[in-house]
Amino acid sequence: MFDVIISGCGPTGAMLAAELRLHDVRVLVLEKETEPKSFVRIVGLHIRSLELMAMRGLLDRMLQHGRQRPAGGFFAGIAKPAPVGLDSAHAYLLGIPQPVIERLLEEHATERGAQVRRGCAVAGFEQDDEGVTVELAGGEQLRSRYLVGCDGGRSTVRKLLGVGFPGEPSRTETLMGEMEVGVPQEEIAARVSEIPETRQPFWLRPFGGGVYSVVVPAAGVGDRAEPPTLEDFRQQLRAIAGTDFGVHSPRWLSRFGDATRLAERYRVGRVLLAGDAAHIHPPTGGQGLNLGVQDAFNLGWKLAAQIRGWAPETLLDTYQAERHPVAEDVLDNTRAQMELLSAEPGARAARKLLTELMDFDEVNRHLIEKITAIGVRYDFGAGPDLLGRRLRDIDVQQGRLYGLLHRGRGLLLDRTGRLAVGGWSDRVDHLADPTAALDVPCVLLRPDGHVAWIGDDQQDLDDHLSRWFGKPAG
Repeated sequence: MFDVIISGCGPTGAMLAAELRLHDVRVLVLEKETEPKSFVRIVGLHIRSLELMAMRGLLDRMLQHGRQRPAGGFFAGIAKPAPVGLDSAHAYLLGIPQPVIERLLEEHATERGAQVRRGCAVAGFEQDDEGVTVELAGGEQLRSRYLVGCDGGRSTVRKLLGVGFPGEPSRTETLMGEMEVGVPQEEIAARVSEIPETRQPFWLRPFGGGVYSVVVPAAGVGDRAEPPTLEDFRQQLRAIAGTDFGVHSPRWLSRFGDATRLAERYRVGRVLLAGDAAHIHPPTGGQGLNLGVQDAFNLGWKLAAQIRGWAPETLLDTYQAERHPVAEDVLDNTRAQMELLSAEPGARAARKLLTELMDFDEVNRHLIEKITAIGVRYDFGAGPDLLGRRLRDIDVQQGRLYGLLHRGRGLLLDRTGRLAVGGWSDRVDHLADPTAALDVPCVLLRPDGHVAWIGDDQQDLDDHLSRWFGKPAG
């Protein structure tokens, strides 16, 4: 008997497993693939995901395997630098090979006691008032209290659950990859500058170390059922630019469409969805993996609280209430980005106008905060603007704030020294620090780093501790 079975050991599933293990939840992760992915695709961890890694002591491990890049040029590929003074201690993009991040997150989960079984696919399940019986493809049956589908855009769990997945099918397809080039950077820049915007989607951007990110239309190239080849890229580059720039030595090549879909519900009884199982969209802006990891971070402590018996009655419902609107926003901004990449005259005119508007700091800042998810604010009711937002990694007496969140517990950051967490001390830590870099008296942080309360009144604090962390012990 497990507490939670997770279907899928990608970044979302592995992150969720690790979060649950912080609270001694018995976790089994089922992965249908027998071996980890072998293709080396570079993915980008955005600012908010980097902050989450710092909160769990994972960031240094990630940095050893990635390449830091400036946080700019994300929205529809419009080449604008990030605004000065982004509200984060981690205001950069970390490019890291996808197999590496999946390995690191799986290691993180197993180090904390999660079990991972490969070559095991979920074939069916039945739930009742006490739990879920999961049937594997080979006929074996397993029992758990909850099941979470982190099994991708073609999620078996979502389909068996009968949850609708409305949206738009793919209309256009694009080739994307990373490869080396055979001509100087100056020559590439000069040639690319001559190519009209009617040839969107198209770009060649230096990624570092002589490697370029290449995006070209997929129309008329190869069989969509087969992986793209380097020759497909060469063919499209010659058609667009009159030269293939001597591209060679690809790191990874892929084909993607612009299908956009969002699950109608994230939870039915004891079965939940997260990551691509709950939402799919084009990779424009590089938000997909980040959105899934952030789903896991939101869900993990809430599901653990439910299992450990201290969750307030509606806590698990806040997972959908908070994350569904975030996914809706991501789907909408990727729809907008795909329209701006169109070769149609209206889209080109809109792209030109937005390019001009992004010279205004407020516009550029808004779009960067949207793409990197540091602008997310959950609806916790009326209160100061900071309420419901994540708190940046500020200086505290013991070093940095995020270093105090490694255990996945709540935290009262108290500048008055007068407050206490009392009967919630088994779930919430208390730091009395009059020097903390805050402009408010005290904040209560949830385990995901979002501000759940602001104030200096003990009774008001107790009410909010009850709201998020249940009844006090004893």
